[in-house]
Amino acid sequence: MTDPAPPSPRPIGPAIGHGLRGRCPACGEGRLFARFLKSAPACAPCGQRLDVHQADDFPAYLVILLLGHILVPLMIEVNAALAIPLGWQAALWPTLAVLLASALIQPVKGAVIAFQWSRRMAGFR
Repeated sequence: MTDPAPPSPRPIGPAIGHGLRGRCPACGEGRLFARFLKSAPACAPCGQRLDVHQADDFPAYLVILLLGHILVPLMIEVNAALAIPLGWQAALWPTLAVLLASALIQPVKGAVIAFQWSRRMAGFR
């Protein structure tokens, strides 16, 4: 009985970089997303299936973690340096949180999908 050939290596760094930019983790050319958070069925240039990922809620958890680490120190520093009225802060911080979350969720999901691809997880063989 012969051993099967080892799978080709999939470097994690370039794959995550492609995912952060919304590109196919395999070739870096095709689009990773068909819509805002819906992954494309497959990469047009290289044919890599992209809809087999199981990112689930993990990108949202990462975005919440990142937002907490960005916004809480920012809120503390702004409150220490400036005397912004509470009403303005009640409008400012939730608005900033929504804008940052909207800006971060797609790149983070792309990075999670790329990580799964590079480690041959969740249907990426």
